Amino acid sequence: MRILIYSYNYHPEPIGIAPLMTELAEGLAARGHEVRVITGMPNYPERQIYKEYRGKWYLTEKKNGVTIQRSYVWVRPQPGLVTRVMLDGSFVLTSMIQAFRGWRPDVILLTVPPLPVSVPAALLAWFHSCPVVLNLQDILPEAAVHVGLLTNKVAIRVFEALEKFAYRTAHTISVITDGFTENLVGKGVPAEKITCIPNWVDVNFIQPLPKENNPFRIAHQLEGKFVALYSGNIALTQGLETVIDAANRLKHIPEIVFVIVGEEKALKQLQKYCESKETTNVKLLPFQPRKKLPEMLAAADVGLIVQKRNVISFNMPSKTQVILASGRPIVASVPLTGTAARSVEQSGGGVVVAPQQPQLLADAVLELYQNPQKAEQLGQQGRQYAMENYEFEQALSRYEALFAQVVAHPAGNSDVIKALPAFGVKKPVVDA
Repeated sequence: MRILIYSYNYHPEPIGIAPLMTELAEGLAARGHEVRVITGMPNYPERQIYKEYRGKWYLTEKKNGVTIQRSYVWVRPQPGLVTRVMLDGSFVLTSMIQAFRGWRPDVILLTVPPLPVSVPAALLAWFHSCPVVLNLQDILPEAAVHVGLLTNKVAIRVFEALEKFAYRTAHTISVITDGFTENLVGKGVPAEKITCIPNWVDVNFIQPLPKENNPFRIAHQLEGKFVALYSGNIALTQGLETVIDAANRLKHIPEIVFVIVGEEKALKQLQKYCESKETTNVKLLPFQPRKKLPEMLAAADVGLIVQKRNVISFNMPSKTQVILASGRPIVASVPLTGTAARSVEQSGGGVVVAPQQPQLLADAVLELYQNPQKAEQLGQQGRQYAMENYEFEQALSRYEALFAQVVAHPAGNSDVIKALPAFGVKKPVVDA
């Protein structure tokens, strides 16, 4: 098949959606499909275009059998409603040019967020008479409203309209948890239009490596320490001050160290918080190259997942699968009735405590420090669960089968034909 992946985030961005879409695209190409990716100039999580990509409007690359078509995006380091609208709007406009440069796809995989990209993807699908599979990594604007990131009533109404448009124009909606399915069905999306394919992890790349002679431990003076590691996005939804407060409650035990790995600008804010609390057992480190991810995860005794109490229940951090695959136990400080808590509990690979409760987080870390056999058992159970439920080749096969199915039965794409003329768009006569 000819598969077009429309994803704002892609390699070389190190976290979030980018590694997932990169692995998916390259996996499909390795199986003999033609794959091209429409994406922006890399800028996440620093929120500024990477140095080697600056000053370019368009760029086409080839990597591991995948054609990558990049376009300029207007991005600023300080997040906010206006800057987010400008960022999404710039990608919508510039990416359309790249999307129409190239062969006609048999199927389009559209990754959301960002939500406005559903418009050019639907236009492209309508133009080429091919189906769209909507890959839903988050449910917007609901998730953003819930945590206070989106408060403007006009903007909320616009995004709600975009959400309905995205669901209507997609042939099939691929969600990452059953919680997403429940939410969409509650909004009137037909259940038969939804399929659940959890995010994956490459269990051959992420493995339970030994802690002894670990380069990450050696480089950061962590040998002989019990390491509780958080690595990933640092934003309003995490509330990593809880980790620092928990560390403060354990600083009388010199063997226990908390390590937070993230974007440098966000780390500076956490450094100020550490100083205000006189915290001495927290190390703040910048993101590591992705090739070093396995050894960084192996340097940990415990992997941390942290969310605020107001995070919407269906939110599912992609780091869950990664930590499980690393063979390290999870301590999850997350809403107790949410998808993240359910996933950790079902895996048998960790413990869950209520969010924004530093003492509970500290107690959970301390228990695993004092009971290494329990920590080892949780890590082994988590690794086994990841291999059985989140293995990459399984997910790749499911996406491959899904694409083949929608290509063979594209009738659901008629909603695209109905939706776009409502915006005054007339379809030209083209040679497919």
